[in-house]
Parts: sequence; C-alpha cells; structure tokens
Amino acid sequence: MENVADAAADHGDAPAVRFRGETHDYAGLWGMTGAFAAGLDDAGVGPDDRVGLYLPNLPQFVVGFHGTLRAGGVVVPMNPQYKAREIEHLLSDSGARVVVCLPDLVPFVEEVRDDTAVERVVTVGETDAETAAGTETFASFCGDPEFGTADRADDDVACQPYTSGTTGTPKGVLLTHENLRSNAEMAATLPVGGLRPDDRQLGVLPLFHIYGMTVVMNATLFSGASYHPLPSWDPQEAMDLVESEGLTMMHGVPAMYNDIVNQPDAEERSLDSLRMCGVGGAGIPVEVLRRFEDLFDVEIYEGYGLTETSPVTHFNSPSEGRRVGSIGRTLPGVSATVVDDEFRELPPVERGPVDEGAVDLDEITGELVVAGPNVMKGYHGRDADTRDVFTERDGTRWFHTGDIGYHDEDGFYYVVDRQKHTINTAGYNVYPREVEELLFEHEAVADAAVVGVPDDRRGETVKAFVVKRPGAEVTADEIREFCLTSLAEYKHPREVVFVDELPRTTTGKVQKFELRGE
Repeated sequence: MENVADAAADHGDAPAVRFRGETHDYAGLWGMTGAFAAGLDDAGVGPDDRVGLYLPNLPQFVVGFHGTLRAGGVVVPMNPQYKAREIEHLLSDSGARVVVCLPDLVPFVEEVRDDTAVERVVTVGETDAETAAGTETFASFCGDPEFGTADRADDDVACQPYTSGTTGTPKGVLLTHENLRSNAEMAATLPVGGLRPDDRQLGVLPLFHIYGMTVVMNATLFSGASYHPLPSWDPQEAMDLVESEGLTMMHGVPAMYNDIVNQPDAEERSLDSLRMCGVGGAGIPVEVLRRFEDLFDVEIYEGYGLTETSPVTHFNSPSEGRRVGSIGRTLPGVSATVVDDEFRELPPVERGPVDEGAVDLDEITGELVVAGPNVMKGYHGRDADTRDVFTERDGTRWFHTGDIGYHDEDGFYYVVDRQKHTINTAGYNVYPREVEELLFEHEAVADAAVVGVPDDRRGETVKAFVVKRPGAEVTADEIREFCLTSLAEYKHPREVVFVDELPRTTTGKVQKFELRGE
C-alpha cells in the first residue's frame, strides 16, 4: 500500500488511470482510495475482513483494491463472468462482508446472499437496485478521502484470489502484503530500464486474475506510469487503444496474441509505440510469437507464474536476452529447481530448448518447484491442501507447481506441460504442448488443443481439437498426416475434431476438462 502512497506523493498530477477519455491523476486516485476505505470503516470492515470485488477492469476496481488494503481488509477478487452458482462458494468460503459489483450482477449476489456473510452490496454505474436493503452506489458508499491507512504487517494477508477451479473446487490463496509488494516491484524491473513514469500500460488482462493485478496494475502504479484498462477482451479495441494512446507496454495471454495476428486487418495495423510485450498464463506457441513479432516489430517476452506465487517466478529478460521456448530465468530472490518423485534434483541439460523429438523427455524432466518471498502463505481454511503442496528441505519451503519441465546450464527453464495433462498411451508419455506446437505450424490452423481420451487398447490416446483459419480448407486426415511427418507414431492425434472455438477461461487457459467431456 505504501508504494501507491509514495507514487501519489512523487507523481501527484501525473495520470495514474485513464479510462475512455477520463483521467485520474495520482493525487486524485489516492484520495479515492481513502474515500472507499472510509466507507468500509463506516460499514464496520476492519483488519482481515474480506471485501469482494466482482468487477471487470474499471477504475473502481483499482480504487476498491487499494482502498480495501488502506482499511486493513483483504481483497477477494471475483470473475465478473461468474453467475450465482459460481460466486456462492467464493463468498461463503471467504466470508466477504461487502461486495462491489456492476448493477447487472446484483441479482447473482442477492440470489446467494442468505447463504453468505454479505452485508452490503455496492454498485458501480447507474442502477435502480440501490433501493434493495443493504445495496448502494459506489459514490454514496464512499466517505472522507483523507481517511488514514491501517497499519499492517508484511505477513498479513492482503488478497485472497481463488484458483481457477478447472479441475476441482476453487481454493482461496492467501497472499500477503510482502508477496504482492515484492512481486510487483520485481515486475516493474522487467522492461529495459524498468517501468518509467512515461510508460502507458494496456490493461487487457483481467484484474480479478493475479497476472493482471500484480504485473499490470500494481507494477504500473508503483512506477508512476499510467494504466489504461479495458473491461473486456476485444482485439480490435485493444489495437485501437494502443494506436490512439501511444501505449508502450502490453502483457497478455497466448490467446490474445493469437487473436490479434488472426485479425483480417492485422497487416495494416501499427503498434510501433509498444516497447515491450509480455506473455504468461500458458505457454505461447512459437509460431504465434513469430507471426506477432514479424507483423509489429516488437518482441514478446515469455514468463511464468501461478496464483500461488503472486504470480511471476521466471521471465525472459529483455536486457539480458531471451531464449524462445523458455519461460526464462528466475527473478531475483526466487529459487527454482526440477525434482523427481523422490524430490531429488535433476541435472540441467547443456542448452535448451532441446529437440523434443531427439531426446527422451522422461529422462530430463521432472516437477518444477519454487521458493521465494512471493510464494503464498497457504490455502484459506485448507491446512491439508497447504501441506500437500509444500516440501521443506534444508530450511527452504518449496512450492510444488504441478508443472513438468527441465532446465539448462545457462539457468533457463522450460515447461513441457501440466503434470495432470500428460497423456500416457501404451506406456509412453505424450506432452500435449509438443503436439499443439506442431499443429500451430500448419497454415490452416488458427487455434488448437490436445487432450488424452480413454482407449481400450492403449489406455489413452491423443485427440486434437482444431479451429481453422477463415477460409481454410483442410481435412482431419490431412492434419493427422501432417503430424505423422514430424512426430513419433504414438504421439500423433488419432482423432481430429474441428470446432468453431476452444473453451477457455477468461484468462485464456483452455478448459481441457470440457474437451475431455468430464
């Protein structure tokens, strides 16, 4: 919290948040956070009380986030695409007492309110819903902008985001003030020369997700730069904003970059104001990265992280060079290694990325584990789950990421796939990402995902879901033959299904459980 206060003191009249032609300078933003904190105080919300932010990327999310911290509360960010059934668990599990949301989302909160601790619902935007008991507008809820700042320790919980829930019930992740501060400060150093006050950041990553919250919003505000949010992802609107505002920074997930390069007017666009692009959330196909860079003459730097790590643990450094196909080196202060099932460290390869067709990946890969000041305190109310994801060795508390990868002698790390996504076909391991990378090289493929499906003979077999490029003509047999020319026979997709789009979370991750029909 003190980082934003420092930025307000140093850059008072500089633009902090610019949204659809309206600019909030740092002094004004700081006053707004005080006013929201005062409203929370009047509502009886104090240290460790939870506040739900059920909003898209809007200035009020920024205010609500830092205003909650200013009051000593804990932010519970919630996906604004969730419906009543989905938010019920988040609200009841967290015990949130105040929820801030759009008017259209009030009915979902009201539907589950009796089963939660919610006392006040604050709406952003014009609505008739404020007549409902305990429901009021954002403006009427706010109080004195000179409200003070609660004294909180580094180890106190600041934010409780929930895991995506793509494979089970979402778990509340306890992130402390030190977790968020240390990671945002590190994220601010990633561009050449670090984030500068004259940088302008495109805010397309959703703020309810830790990537958009830490690497985009907080790193920007800590640096005195300006944050330009978009409430929803639209590739045309994003490109318009870059061009019209001369934005200099962009972070996104692979699906966003893939959407941009597949726009019919992509070759006519000029995004030359961008000085760096970052990507995370999932591995970006090399072909998508190359096409974006060829079109717009700006490099994409891949990083890696998880909700539980605030999120960034690895990044390819623009100042120190990058290695395409790698998630990069560890950030300063972060430790990482690759271990086998017995928690024995695996030796690095000489240099990566390796030719995955020429080596036995099972011999060089293991689970990626990390440690550092950005690693979560634990899961809310789930002591057993917390114990399951940590291993203590020689005084270091290692977090198990669940990702399979390897590292090289130069310190670069490579993620092959999620542990739970590995396909075992007739005793051979197939890593879906390897097949997906190849599919993206086919000129007719716009998007692709690979999963394992039950097979009576092999146990599992490989199935590919493919989105064609507009106007492209290709058959399933042609896709299979294309894969057979570059992959071992057991790795090629025995079934190819063409779909209009892949099911994705709002942060761009393919929901593979849906593709498997679970």
